[in-house]
Amino acid sequence: PSNQVYYFDFDQTALKGDAMKALLVQADYLATHPGTSIRLEGNTDQRGSREYNIGLGWRRDQAVARILEQQGVRSSQIDMVSYGKERPASFENTPEAWSLNRRVELIYKG
Repeated sequence: PSNQVYYFDFDQTALKGDAMKALLVQADYLATHPGTSIRLEGNTDQRGSREYNIGLGWRRDQAVARILEQQGVRSSQIDMVSYGKERPASFENTPEAWSLNRRVELIYKG
Protein backbone atom coordinates (compact mmCIF):
# COMPACT_ATOMS: atom_id res chain seq x y z
CA PRO A 1 0.00 0.00 0.00
CA SER A 2 1.12 3.54 -0.62
CA ASN A 3 -0.35 7.00 -0.36
CA GLN A 4 -1.81 8.13 -3.66
CA VAL A 5 -3.32 11.21 -5.27
CA TYR A 6 -6.35 11.11 -7.56
CA TYR A 7 -7.10 14.09 -9.81
CA PHE A 8 -10.35 15.63 -11.04
CA ASP A 9 -11.46 17.97 -13.80
CA PHE A 10 -12.79 21.42 -12.93
CA ASP A 11 -15.98 21.26 -10.83
CA GLN A 12 -16.20 17.45 -11.28
CA THR A 13 -16.36 14.46 -8.93
CA ALA A 14 -15.48 11.75 -11.46
CA LEU A 15 -11.92 10.40 -11.34
CA LYS A 16 -9.61 11.41 -14.18
CA GLY A 17 -7.90 9.08 -16.63
CA ASP A 18 -6.36 5.88 -15.39
CA ALA A 19 -6.93 6.73 -11.71
CA MET A 20 -9.57 4.00 -11.46
CA LYS A 21 -7.02 1.25 -12.07
CA ALA A 22 -4.76 2.57 -9.30
CA LEU A 23 -7.71 2.99 -6.94
CA LEU A 24 -8.85 -0.59 -7.51
CA VAL A 25 -5.40 -1.85 -6.47
CA GLN A 26 -5.75 0.11 -3.22
CA ALA A 27 -9.28 -1.21 -2.75
CA ASP A 28 -8.10 -4.79 -3.12
CA TYR A 29 -5.42 -4.27 -0.49
CA LEU A 30 -7.80 -2.56 1.94
CA ALA A 31 -10.53 -5.17 1.47
CA THR A 32 -8.08 -7.97 2.31
CA HIS A 33 -6.55 -6.05 5.25
CA PRO A 34 -9.56 -4.93 7.32
CA GLY A 35 -7.32 -3.64 10.12
CA THR A 36 -5.84 -1.02 7.81
CA SER A 37 -7.43 2.40 7.61
CA ILE A 38 -7.08 5.44 5.40
CA ARG A 39 -7.97 9.12 5.32
CA LEU A 40 -9.31 10.72 2.16
CA GLU A 41 -8.44 14.41 1.87
CA GLY A 42 -10.55 16.30 -0.67
CA ASN A 43 -9.08 19.40 -2.29
CA THR A 44 -10.07 21.95 -4.93
CA ASP A 45 -8.42 24.73 -6.86
CA GLN A 46 -8.73 28.27 -5.53
CA ARG A 47 -11.58 29.38 -7.75
CA GLY A 48 -14.99 29.66 -6.11
CA SER A 49 -16.11 30.39 -2.57
CA ARG A 50 -14.67 28.69 0.48
CA GLU A 51 -18.03 27.08 1.28
CA TYR A 52 -18.57 25.76 -2.24
CA ASN A 53 -15.07 24.29 -2.37
CA ILE A 54 -15.41 22.57 1.02
CA GLY A 55 -18.56 20.91 -0.34
CA LEU A 56 -16.87 19.96 -3.63
CA GLY A 57 -13.89 18.45 -1.79
CA TRP A 58 -16.33 16.46 0.34
CA ARG A 59 -18.20 15.18 -2.75
CA ARG A 60 -14.88 14.10 -4.26
CA ASP A 61 -14.06 12.22 -1.04
CA GLN A 62 -17.44 10.52 -1.17
CA ALA A 63 -16.94 9.50 -4.82
CA VAL A 64 -13.63 7.81 -3.99
CA ALA A 65 -15.05 6.21 -0.82
CA ARG A 66 -18.04 4.85 -2.76
CA ILE A 67 -15.73 3.10 -5.23
CA LEU A 68 -13.67 1.63 -2.40
CA GLU A 69 -16.78 0.39 -0.59
CA GLN A 70 -18.16 -1.16 -3.79
CA GLN A 71 -14.93 -3.19 -3.90
CA GLY A 72 -15.39 -4.53 -0.37
CA VAL A 73 -13.65 -1.92 1.77
CA ARG A 74 -15.50 -1.35 5.04
CA SER A 75 -16.74 2.18 5.70
CA SER A 76 -15.11 1.95 9.14
CA GLN A 77 -11.72 1.86 7.38
CA ILE A 78 -12.28 5.23 5.73
CA ASP A 79 -12.09 8.69 7.30
CA MET A 80 -12.76 11.73 5.15
CA VAL A 81 -11.93 15.41 5.39
CA SER A 82 -12.41 18.22 2.90
CA TYR A 83 -9.89 21.03 2.85
CA GLY A 84 -11.47 22.73 -0.15
CA LYS A 85 -8.99 25.31 -1.40
CA GLU A 86 -7.14 25.65 1.93
CA ARG A 87 -4.24 23.25 1.18
CA PRO A 88 -3.11 23.78 -2.41
CA ALA A 89 -0.43 21.57 -3.91
CA SER A 90 0.63 24.59 -5.99
CA PHE A 91 0.17 28.27 -5.18
CA GLU A 92 0.55 29.43 -8.78
CA ASN A 93 -2.41 30.95 -10.57
CA THR A 94 -2.21 28.90 -13.78
CA PRO A 95 -4.32 26.13 -15.34
CA GLU A 96 -1.53 23.64 -14.63
CA ALA A 97 -1.44 24.58 -10.96
CA TRP A 98 -5.21 24.43 -10.70
CA SER A 99 -5.19 20.90 -12.12
CA LEU A 100 -2.71 19.81 -9.40
CA ASN A 101 -4.96 21.24 -6.70
CA ARG A 102 -8.13 19.41 -7.80
CA ARG A 103 -7.43 16.14 -6.01
CA VAL A 104 -8.21 13.58 -3.34
CA GLU A 105 -5.24 12.32 -1.40
CA LEU A 106 -5.48 8.76 -0.06
CA ILE A 107 -3.34 8.57 3.09
CA TYR A 108 -2.66 5.38 5.01
CA LYS A 109 -3.02 5.92 8.76
CA GLY A 110 -0.87 4.51 11.47
